[in-house]
Amino acid sequence: MLEVIDRGAAGPHHRAPLLFVHGAWHGAWCWDDNFLGYFADRGYRAMAVSFRGHGASSNDKPLRSCGVADYLQDVRTVAGSLPVPPVVIGHSMGGLIVQKYLEDNPAPAAVLMASIPPQGNYGSSLRWLRSRPGQAIKMTLTGKALPYINTPELARAKFFTETTPADVVLRCAERLQEDSPRVSVDCLMLKLPRPKRVTTPVLVLGAERDAAHTCKEVRATARAYRTEAEFFAGMGHNMMLDTGWQSVAERIDGWLSALGL
Repeated sequence: MLEVIDRGAAGPHHRAPLLFVHGAWHGAWCWDDNFLGYFADRGYRAMAVSFRGHGASSNDKPLRSCGVADYLQDVRTVAGSLPVPPVVIGHSMGGLIVQKYLEDNPAPAAVLMASIPPQGNYGSSLRWLRSRPGQAIKMTLTGKALPYINTPELARAKFFTETTPADVVLRCAERLQEDSPRVSVDCLMLKLPRPKRVTTPVLVLGAERDAAHTCKEVRATARAYRTEAEFFAGMGHNMMLDTGWQSVAERIDGWLSALGL
């Protein structure tokens, strides 16, 4: 059973539902704090799924054995249950899952927020190795990353900035959970997106102070999907939770409205 948080209802101006896809160590909760209510209030049906083994979603096999194909199937399952194809919106690792989804599934539009680029997560992994080699080695040996992200100090460094309110950082840190080491390898080299197969309009958004994916990487993602990247000043990786999240939501709303969605 997959956890799906479902807010609002499709209205006459926004008939396509929005399906939000979270990144590593997160769940549907990261969208529910701000984004789902924002879009529901504006006449959208806004939904967020938790991947199997995340949030309140169950799993029929060990989480460590889950890969991109499993998470991709979760998105397909939810999207396939809807009366019309949804707009898919992915953050970080969820952005890579959305890219894979777009290769073979119809969508009226898609949004990538601080997404892993089509070239994979090599850059982010290398920066982690260089900045915190002890952590990177232990993660490789144990397959566990949670101990290195789930304190307020570590979560702030990874997902936010020094100006993010402490309560926002703490609330996020308390809800982070372990993720699959296999999916990390998939995102590094084995299951990379093929942008040439994608015809869906894509909006690519980046955070100026993202500790995970550089502006250069976000621009490369935009080029791959034949568009221009847009950046939000002073914002950290968790664009749906950090200070300024409403500006991100407003941009997505405006873009979708311009497309007639």
